[in-house]
This record gives sequence, structure tokens and C-alpha cells, in this order.
Amino acid sequence: MTTALSESTIATVKATAPVLQQHGVAITTRMYQRLFENEEVRALFDQAAQDSGEQPRRLAAAILGYAQNVDKLQNLSGAVARMVARHVETGVKPEHYPLVADALLPAIRDVVGEAATDEVLAAWGEAYWFLAEILIGKEREIYAERA
Repeated sequence: MTTALSESTIATVKATAPVLQQHGVAITTRMYQRLFENEEVRALFDQAAQDSGEQPRRLAAAILGYAQNVDKLQNLSGAVARMVARHVETGVKPEHYPLVADALLPAIRDVVGEAATDEVLAAWGEAYWFLAEILIGKEREIYAERA
């Protein structure tokens, strides 16, 4: 079961929202570059949406929304439902989540440099896995219903 985020993580994630608003697309673009070093993962994604920049923009908006609402997750229920549906449609599995984390967290540092302190990255790691557990659980339910 997912436990609550720590108060320090919530504060740190919320404090990064302006940085995400300014650099979010650069971060997600870099994240996808890192992620797509794995050809099997690359094949899961709509490359037209990557090439047009649509997917990096969508993910940047989702991450910003998460940062802005990390203390009131009920505001994200619609976005979470859309992500879960898309993940199930494209075959995302629990084993893909560590790959995204391993691409996203370094991408933050790649783009914002020293502003991405170890504390900031640790908070985002905690926040990422908190949301990932929610998504994985909801995706598991849908996969089970369809089996």
C-alpha cells in the first residue's frame, strides 16, 4: 500500500513548480533521449508524438500539474485516469517504471544543473515512486479485468 509523502518532500516538490514551468519541456525531452537508449522501451511510444514534441509537452504539463497539486492529489484524479488508460492501451508494465525513473531524475539535473540538488532529486524520487505505485495499482486492476 502507498504511504503518504513526507512533508519535506511535498514542500520541495511544490517549490520546484516554477522551475518545471520554465524548463519542463527541456527536462522531458532530455528524459526521453535517455529513455530511448533502450530500443524496447522506445517501441512502446508513438514516435510521431515524440517527433512533433507533443509527448514531451504533455508529460511536462503532467509533471508540473503534479508538482502544483502534490498536496491535493484529488485534483489529479482525471489526469491519473487518463494516464492509466493510455498506459494500459500501450502495454506499460510495472517493470517499465524504474526505467523512467532512471531517465527522469538525471534529466532534471542535466537541464537545471546545480539547482537539482541531491535533496531535490531525492524528493522527486520519492514523489515519482509515490505516483508510480498509484498508477501501477490502477493499471494492474484494469489488466486483471481484461484477462
